[in-house]
Amino acid sequence: MAKKVRVLVIDDSAVVRQTLSDVLSADPEIEVIGTAADPFVAAERLKTEIPDVITLDVEMPRMDGLTFLKKLMTQHPLPVVMCSSLTDKGCETAIRALEYGAVEIITKPKMGVRQFLEEARVQICDAVKAAASVKVKPVSEPKKPAAKLTADAMLSLPATKAMVKTTERIIAVGASTGGTEALRIYLEAMPKDCPGIVIVQHMPEHFTRAFSQRLNEICTIEIKEAADGDTVHPGRALIAPGNHHMLLKRSGARYYVEIKDGPLVSRHRPSVDVLFRSAARYAGPNAVGVIMTGMGDDGARGLLEMKEAGAQTVAQDEASCVVFGMPNEAIKRGAADRVLPLSALAMHSLRLCQE
Repeated sequence: MAKKVRVLVIDDSAVVRQTLSDVLSADPEIEVIGTAADPFVAAERLKTEIPDVITLDVEMPRMDGLTFLKKLMTQHPLPVVMCSSLTDKGCETAIRALEYGAVEIITKPKMGVRQFLEEARVQICDAVKAAASVKVKPVSEPKKPAAKLTADAMLSLPATKAMVKTTERIIAVGASTGGTEALRIYLEAMPKDCPGIVIVQHMPEHFTRAFSQRLNEICTIEIKEAADGDTVHPGRALIAPGNHHMLLKRSGARYYVEIKDGPLVSRHRPSVDVLFRSAARYAGPNAVGVIMTGMGDDGARGLLEMKEAGAQTVAQDEASCVVFGMPNEAIKRGAADRVLPLSALAMHSLRLCQE
């Protein structure tokens, strides 16, 4: 019998602690070893028993979740799933938590928390099980992007080549667990004249806006949460809004995105497969497809469709992935032309766009 994932639930709300414990305990692969009303109680518990995963509330009275997370990651790194309310402050704090090493976000509304958590049972259990397989490392304060400005001189795109193209080159990127940090590294390396980039990162609604704003502050290129009809142009990266699919479309030589509601695809909305299929259809050989760290297989089929449509494709390698799920599935399908470490993905993408 497979070993169960052992979870410690930390939340100041007794209702959330009980409901989350019930939801997790109902999964035969998960065991809740205890609950704590705040980080101080949790710290005492951690002296006697170490869980495989911690679920951690962002906003608590005696010590906020971010402060506790930073202490935990410097002293005893463990996989942490953050629980956050759908407030602007909650979203921003949760995004910071991902930078400090948290691996996933679970949302909880202000009202009807019990019903919401019960309805989101599959998503919550999947997030915890994915977190258990994560390779956790201590995470330091993110660096400012000043040093990244030198990438412009090294990787600038020749103007003469762009002039003979009827349509611009574009880069389509898909990521999930571990993707927030992977995308930061990837996008910080992009020069201001890089091809337009379209991105699906599995993330709840509202959080993608805070995530995009955070990246926009630290990267050279413009990064924004995509809105319906936004143009994809050089020097801009558009991130699919949470809970909505994003499709790449083309009108003449202009690429733009379409934001649509719809069913979960590959158990996700937004889905990488949806984005990649649209890139295969509307960009074909003008596209580069990149699949990054993440649990599951979303994007694997779509990357193969891109390759079959003439796009060049690349997958992140196992050593640099937090979870080697999505890239591995793509590699097994023969969808990836190259398999490279995270540190090499941006430069390789740029080279492919110059060919």
